Amino acid sequence: MAEVEAAGSGAGGSPEAGTGTSSSGGGWRRPHGPLQRYYGPSAAEAAEAAPDPADINGPHFDPEVFLTKVRSECPLGQLLAREAALGREIRALDSDMQTLLYENYNKFISATDTIRKMKVDFRRMEAEMDDLAANMAAISTSSARVSAALQDRHRRGAQLAGVQALLRKLQSLVEVPGRLRRWAAPGAEPARALRCYARARAVLRHYRHLPSFRAIEDESHAIMADLAQRLRARLRDDTLDPKELTECVEMLLQLEEPPEELCEEFLSHAGARLEAELAALEAELPAADPSGTAATPPPASDILDFVDRGSSAFVGNLCLLAASYRSLFEGRPGAGDGRLEAFAATLTTRYFELLERRLALERGLGDTSLLVRALDRFHRRLRALLELLPAAGAEAGAALVARAARERVDRYLRALQTFFLGCLGDVRQALAAPRPPGKEGPGLPDLLATLASSVLGQLKAVLAYVQLFTAKDVAFASLPYFKGEFCVEAVREGLVVAFVRWLCRTARGFADGPAERGAPAAPPALLLLLARLCLDYEATTISYILTLTDEQFPPQDTGPAVTPGPALCAEARGAAQRLLDHYVQVQGAAVAQMLRKSVETRDWLGTVEPRNVRAVMKRVVEDITAIDVQVGQLFEEGVRRAQSSDSSRRAFSVYSSSRAPGRYAPSYTPSAPMDTHLLSNIQKLFSERIDIFSPVEFNKVSVLTGIIKISLKTLLECVRLRTLGRFGLQQVQVDGHYLQLYLWRFAADERVVQGLLDEVAASAAHRCLDPVPMEHSVVELICERG
Repeated sequence: MAEVEAAGSGAGGSPEAGTGTSSSGGGWRRPHGPLQRYYGPSAAEAAEAAPDPADINGPHFDPEVFLTKVRSECPLGQLLAREAALGREIRALDSDMQTLLYENYNKFISATDTIRKMKVDFRRMEAEMDDLAANMAAISTSSARVSAALQDRHRRGAQLAGVQALLRKLQSLVEVPGRLRRWAAPGAEPARALRCYARARAVLRHYRHLPSFRAIEDESHAIMADLAQRLRARLRDDTLDPKELTECVEMLLQLEEPPEELCEEFLSHAGARLEAELAALEAELPAADPSGTAATPPPASDILDFVDRGSSAFVGNLCLLAASYRSLFEGRPGAGDGRLEAFAATLTTRYFELLERRLALERGLGDTSLLVRALDRFHRRLRALLELLPAAGAEAGAALVARAARERVDRYLRALQTFFLGCLGDVRQALAAPRPPGKEGPGLPDLLATLASSVLGQLKAVLAYVQLFTAKDVAFASLPYFKGEFCVEAVREGLVVAFVRWLCRTARGFADGPAERGAPAAPPALLLLLARLCLDYEATTISYILTLTDEQFPPQDTGPAVTPGPALCAEARGAAQRLLDHYVQVQGAAVAQMLRKSVETRDWLGTVEPRNVRAVMKRVVEDITAIDVQVGQLFEEGVRRAQSSDSSRRAFSVYSSSRAPGRYAPSYTPSAPMDTHLLSNIQKLFSERIDIFSPVEFNKVSVLTGIIKISLKTLLECVRLRTLGRFGLQQVQVDGHYLQLYLWRFAADERVVQGLLDEVAASAAHRCLDPVPMEHSVVELICERG
């Protein structure tokens, strides 16, 4: 027997011999307790170890494999020792099961039959193991029974684990009221209490027919009802920020409070906060003056700061409100009927009105980049809001940005107009400034170049500023308005074309519009300069400006119609023509006024024999010469008709140039006036008609010809109204010859000058009481001396 025990307890007795025994001599019992040995190794140990069907404590245990291995490896003594060890293990397991049974008698009473059955099976297995020493076949049968018993042991262990888990759940339910009371207290962790209550609520409702469960549910419900009342009171606190408001409403919804009431309270609280933010923005704006008489003070902050605060405070909180509203009430009954959209539309409309009022305070041009940045931030925040609320005012916001851009373009147009008027003022001042002796001021070409370059440079600078509205990094530049209407209607038509047309109208106004009462008329040099400016615009500037505008603001193919360049050029040319015609009229009227006064203030009947050319004729020649120099600074020479070889020495007759003086003078007497009158009228029939006020061409010769025609026509009409004596007729003869000597070189056709002077002489002879002309040699001598 001792040999058997020694053989059974040896190191080579079995695969499990090396695991050691307990201090009480339990054989195969491990020191970690029977339950660990019963349930096998941990998951980590099982994963690390290879599957072993011969391991009785392993999850892959196979009784047939185990018995086959034992029979093939162990002698009879070891088999008997193994039987004894299994018996001890079964007795230990029985002891553990009895302990669990005593502790949980009411729960495991149903397991007693199984335990008894297992005892019977184990006793039968002991009896069968006693026969192993005699018959190996009996050992196989007994091993099969042991394997079945072990499988049943695994099944019963799983049932025991389920019972233990159920006990833990019951214990958790019992502790729910205490946990809720601790976490739902004021200032504690209400969110944690809600999570705990949400986990236990379904189980408590399912078993509420049991008295113990009903008591737990009633106590928990009372605790959460008290929490709901405190949350309701907190919801009415005006100091809640949007995040705290959302958390409060979310907890009330978890407590199954009515969503419709919470929706109303949520919008009411959020609306009060947003109204306060709008009121803060409105407080920065000056009060509206219905009469419009009070001066509006400048705003305290710039437009970018105003938009930043409005976007970060109002629009940002409105976005948070919309997102919170959707997450809280989306899909809940009574909360999805368009309340949020109507609520947001009302607030955004008021915000747009405040922004419109602030934009209206931007009277000056200021910094356009600052305005563009402000509108860009407004549009970006508005676009983020529209992703949550598509009906929150997309069209109104885009229209606000478009109006602000158009208003700034209109201000640039007015600034260009003011700049041009200021440049004209500088030109007029330069023309009217007194010149010290020996020092000349800037000439007309310099003034014209300065004026044209200044206006063009200012226009290009304005286009550069306006181009900021269509920059690629600006969000609202992608709107259809800024790709089409803004480029064409606002910039090209509303700014560039409008300015060119205004410039032409303004320039033409110096010729068309009557001068204001008491206001000095425009100097003739200014008329000449503006005419040249409009002509240059018609030639090159308008084409350059329109090309530059179309490059910087490309129009759409399907956009609105644009004003063609030739139409603008025609307006500029028309203005230039009107200004040049008016210049001719003004200068001709100035010369004619001198001639008229000289004729009207002289006694032509009592005058003495002429010895000199009258001073007024010398003044006329000087003025015409000065006008020639002035016009020549801005306009080309022009084409003259070929002059005759003796133009400067041509005789001036008191009769028509087609008849010799000597032929008719002896027969000319006062008793036969019809001869000369008839001859004069016949001469007019065959002479070329002279159009005094015909439009002039854009050259110096045409301008001077127009002025000379007006001057000589005035002289003719004044002579026709006077009665002359012999010496008066001779004085007219001398003056006319003097004018002929100097004026022919300024006219396009000397025959125009000769023809008008012939008519003057003929009219003087017709109005003379004693028409005796002076000898031509004497006239030439007087004119050369004069």
